[in-house]
Amino acid sequence: MTAAQAEREFDFERARFNMIEQQIRPWNVLDERVLAVLASVPREDFVPPRYRNSLAFSDITLPIGHGEVMMSPKLEGRLLQSLMIRPEDEILEIGTGSGYVTACLARLGGHVLSVDIHEDFLEDADRKLMEHGITNVTLEQRDAAAVWPEQDRFDVIAVTGSLPEMHEGFHRALREGGRLFVIVGTPPVMEAHLVTRESADQWFDEPQFETAIPPLVNAPRHVHFSL
Repeated sequence: MTAAQAEREFDFERARFNMIEQQIRPWNVLDERVLAVLASVPREDFVPPRYRNSLAFSDITLPIGHGEVMMSPKLEGRLLQSLMIRPEDEILEIGTGSGYVTACLARLGGHVLSVDIHEDFLEDADRKLMEHGITNVTLEQRDAAAVWPEQDRFDVIAVTGSLPEMHEGFHRALREGGRLFVIVGTPPVMEAHLVTRESADQWFDEPQFETAIPPLVNAPRHVHFSL
């Protein structure tokens, strides 16, 4: 059987349905807008080609190069749900990676600025987003692990790599009422956090769940910040 024949025989829609019903919903992802986006954005088109027919919908992280990974589907679902994205939201994504989470953020929000340190990730993501008619995204090559200019404000910030320690680099780039999703810690202990800016100088940090993903390139250590 040729690769083309194997792809024709693989039921992507059934695999996507099973991913949502067997992995994502049981992990308490119940927001109907999020589930609809996960059902409509073709994850198989964003994974590396060698995984398209075999692991695109599996409950694992997938290597995408440069030591980086795609998060598991259930973690992607929890990230999207935690951020409570509104159709008008301006979103900053730190770490474009495969472009899949970028696509989901763009379908949920108003506009996404997605940055990555790896030029080839950005090139691949740009092509995939264009193929799927997703045009409300700006891609930028940038090392943004440590800080973001305070004068640029966003409703939502999604950090798709981990930070060894929580720091204030992204907090002040939130508008009041804005939400930041970030995973903090070092293996084997990491925890997802949802940080909400309540006022000019006050943030609320709500721990979400334990998980583990690779760190952002050049993520700083030993920079402390008290909420």
